[in-house]
Amino acid sequence: MAFTRFEEIKGWQKSQDLAVFIYQNFSQIRDFSFKDQICRASVSISNNIAEGFERNTDKDFVRFLSIAQGSNSEVKSMLYLAQRLSYIDDSNLQHGINQCSEVGKIINGLIKSLSK
Repeated sequence: MAFTRFEEIKGWQKSQDLAVFIYQNFSQIRDFSFKDQICRASVSISNNIAEGFERNTDKDFVRFLSIAQGSNSEVKSMLYLAQRLSYIDDSNLQHGINQCSEVGKIINGLIKSLSK
């Protein structure tokens, strides 16, 4: 299936959901540096998917998808740290990790399909 708009890409949609989850769960955290970093990383995922799509070449899109994948891994790593610092509970950790894993699989699938 060919996309005509980045909003149609499931990875973009799911990464937006992840960013909303992050913002909702870290809005009250007083560690402003931590909160800023995890929020920025979560927003970076969907932004890189959108920006790469708009470049109109598969090579550029793959490059931006790789950056999005890096941001996704950063969010995932920070979620583990957030749980260890008692910023989130085990349930929210698992929910966030599951969202990151789903986004990561979608991004990997896009990279593979565009790299053929």
